Formats: sequence, C-alpha cells, structure tokens
Amino acid sequence: MVARVHTGTDVRAFDRRAIDDFGVPGIRLMHRAGSAAFRALRERWPEARRLSIVCGAGNNAGDGYVVAGLARDAGLDVQLVQIGRLDKLEGDALLAKDFAECRLGPIAEAKDWCIEGDVVVDALLGTGARGEVREAFRQAIERIAEADKPVLALDVPSGVDANSGGLLTPHPVCAGLTVTFVAHKIGLVTGPAVDYAGDVLLADLNVPSEVFDRPGIAVATGDALELLQRRRNAHKGDFGRLLVVGGEADMGGAVLLAGEAALRTGAGLATIATRSVNRTAVLARRPELMVRGAESAADIEDLVERANAIAVGPGLGRNDWGEALLDACLRAGKPLVLDADALNIVAANDGLARLPATTILTPHPGEAGRLLGQDTAWIQSHRTDAAAMLSEHGAIAVLKGAGTLIASNGAVRCVSLAGNPAMATAGSGDVLTGIVGALLARGLEPLAAAELGVWLHARAGDDAARACQASLLASDIAAALRLAP
Repeated sequence: MVARVHTGTDVRAFDRRAIDDFGVPGIRLMHRAGSAAFRALRERWPEARRLSIVCGAGNNAGDGYVVAGLARDAGLDVQLVQIGRLDKLEGDALLAKDFAECRLGPIAEAKDWCIEGDVVVDALLGTGARGEVREAFRQAIERIAEADKPVLALDVPSGVDANSGGLLTPHPVCAGLTVTFVAHKIGLVTGPAVDYAGDVLLADLNVPSEVFDRPGIAVATGDALELLQRRRNAHKGDFGRLLVVGGEADMGGAVLLAGEAALRTGAGLATIATRSVNRTAVLARRPELMVRGAESAADIEDLVERANAIAVGPGLGRNDWGEALLDACLRAGKPLVLDADALNIVAANDGLARLPATTILTPHPGEAGRLLGQDTAWIQSHRTDAAAMLSEHGAIAVLKGAGTLIASNGAVRCVSLAGNPAMATAGSGDVLTGIVGALLARGLEPLAAAELGVWLHARAGDDAARACQASLLASDIAAALRLAP
C-alpha cells in the first residue's frame, strides 16, 4: 500500500543523500534500478525475445544501459537506440554505458532507425526533465508510439513531469508498465500523466531509510473513520446541522445530491435552502431532508445561525440571488464548503483572500483556473502548484480530478489514489460537497474533513463502479457511501 508520494525533485535529493551521506555508490544504485526493471519486464512480457531500448543522455539512460547489458547476458536480442550526444554522458551513466558496450559493442548516436523489438524500454527522459522536450527526443517519443509495441518506462514515461503530473509534450510515451525508483512520484498519480504511466511498480533500491528527510505528500486513507463512530446512546443532535445552499430553478438536483450524501455521511440534520420551485421535488425524492424555499438572503438567516457548517454552491447559479445567499453564508463565519457556482462567484469578485480560514474549496480544474486567473490547461500542467496557490490565503483546497490533491497553507498535504474514471459524471462533485459538509458539521477540523471526505467519496465511487452494469450516476456514489472501515 502506498503511504506517501514525493516530487521528482525530492527523490533526486534522496538519491544524492544515499550516495553522499551514506556511501552507497551511484553505479550500484543504477545497477539495482536496471536489475529491478529487467525482472519486471521478464515477468510482464515473458515471451519477449528482442528488446528495443531507447536511451537519452542522462542517468535515466544509465538505467537503460544496465537493462541492455542484462538482457544480452540473458540471451535476448537487444536494439539499443541512442538519442542525444554521448559526449554529454558522465559519472555513473558513463560507467553504465561501458557495462552495456562490453556486451553489445560500441554504442553510437542513432540516425535512421525504427523500433524492432517485441518490447520497448523507455530510458529517454527521467525525473529531471523540465520544459519543452527537444526535437530529437520528441521524434523518438513519436517513433515509440508509431511502433505500437508494449512499453516499459524507467522511473517515469518520457514527456511526463515527475513534479506535477503535467505533460512536457502533447503525447508522452504511453507505458504499459512504469518501474519507478526509490519512492513513488506525485507526477505518476495525478493529472494527465496518469493516462501514460500504466501500472506503476516501485523498486526502492534498498536505499537507507534515513535518506527520506522530506515528508512528502500523504495518501488519503480512512484512518479518521474512527472519529465517526457513534456511542450507543447517541441522538441526532450529536452529529451536527448542515445547511446546503443552492439549486436555482432548473438545478434542484444538485442540492438534492449534496443533501442525500450529507445524510449518508452521518449528519444529524441536513437542511436544503433552495428556490421554492424545487421544494416539492426534493422532498418527494428524499423525505429525510428538510427543505426551505428561499427567495432572498433574509429567508435563510435563521438557518445560517443554527447551522454547524454550510455547504454552498451546488446549482447556485451566477446571478444576484446566488450572490446574496453566498454573501450571507460567508458573513456567518461558520465552517464552509464552497463548490461549483459559489467558486465562480468568488472568482468573479477576486474573493480568495477574503474567505474565512475554516473554508474548504472543492474546484474542478476549470473552476480552479477561474480562481487563479489561468486556463484549464495550465492547471492540469501545474496541479501541485495550483492546489498550493489556492490554499495560500488560509482556505483548504481540494483540486478534483485524477489524483485529487488536498492543500493547506500553501502546500499540498494529501493525494487520493482511489477513484475511477466513471466518477467523472454530472453531480459527482455535489456528492463530495455533501460528504465534506457533513464531516464539518460533525466537528472534524477542515483539513481532516477534506481528506476523509475525498477518501469516502472515492471509495464509494469504486464500490459503485464495481456494482454498476451501465454508466455510473452520481446517486449511485451517494448510495454506496459507507462509514465502516
């Protein structure tokens, strides 16, 4: 089970500490990496008799040279494709090249070439790759794709940013298996990179545990579920009042989903404040909810006062009605979850700096872009930076998407590795809003509520997807919520 992930920058620092502070020779680590990768390749593709190993000009290439030498020792045919100037090689990578040349003969920079192997080993670009991919490497990536052969990526697929999960080229190497070294990288588990990493296998290279002097990013778990256990003589008043605000005239389903999710997460009482036209439909679907028809901010003053926490945004709309209700909730100083149009209203009014410190933001990449004045593509290429920036003024930020990120005080604290693509469906975010709101109402601190809420939502999505025979509905996720470990 993955407990923590790190940036590529962190992992390179760990590698350097192992060498400089603990006396582990770099070439030994390189041989361990190559050996682990070759073992994984043989287990995954035992029928492969010829390998195409595409190397760059750095330490990632060194790992590839070791694989090449081991493959030849094992009796396999090896096509070694060298991209980049060999005179750039130094240190351990140069030693690894010598290891390969002793078995394969002299290595020269490739000119005209095409993939000949049954399996491709991607050793082009590693965790240090930044910025735009150079033309020779981009062409090599394209040729790997054109070959349509299984790919083993060493450490990270070439063209993936190990620090952010962003893409350094529109079409990185698409791996079936990535063997990553020393520690799990955040860039393999969040953002668009997850579509290119394939299965990810960690080879820790037996580095001393003391090299891990940076905390990294925690992986969301259900450890805090014990905080939700109920005493035998408990009553509903012990579990908080949540107010859910939203639902313009044609968007009543959003607040219904949020309210139902809140009840299933154990909120003692959940009240919906919505346009009056939605009231009958919400009660018909979920009579356990209380519903207030609200045509102005004055209509919810007493509800705001009594609430332990407030969730604002599902179906809220971006008009005067929505702005007035949001303003009333912000002025109350209660723990808040802001989603959907509440975020859009905040963005339109440059309001991030004015949010109470007990606020949780749950944007998807488009909403995050509006909050930060960026487009969606920038957010997806800089997910870790974006999540951190959203939390710089004191709010907790939950940046949704593959590998949902949770940040506070300007730093990413947690990532969710659960969940599945079927959860990308209308209303899924409203369910998350209700879950997190219920946890706030039940008394969890905002960061704990965000982390546990994201985990509960993802686990329910995975359970629902396994049980569903057709497309997943957001109401399926709400129905699958469970508070048992």
